[in-house]
Amino acid sequence: MLKMVGSSGQISLGKKYAGKYYEVDEREDGSIFMVPMRVVPESEAWLHSPDMQAQLRRADDWYQEYPPAETNLDALAQQLGADA
Repeated sequence: MLKMVGSSGQISLGKKYAGKYYEVDEREDGSIFMVPMRVVPESEAWLHSPDMQAQLRRADDWYQEYPPAETNLDALAQQLGADA
């Protein structure tokens, strides 16, 4: 794809790339290398730490082994009454 930089210094890549973030790396030879990026808000960065990723994987494994099930409230009430 051949593009011309306009007088304002901007270039249009097309709607396919609209709204996406890119890291722009200008090389010594004047070439420009663009890498698609995802931006994570600072308040959510902790979710992407290796420790948290490991905890989330363990939680997902547990969920797969123990999926949600409907609770029999009458049986639960009897069990709680017997334990009290």
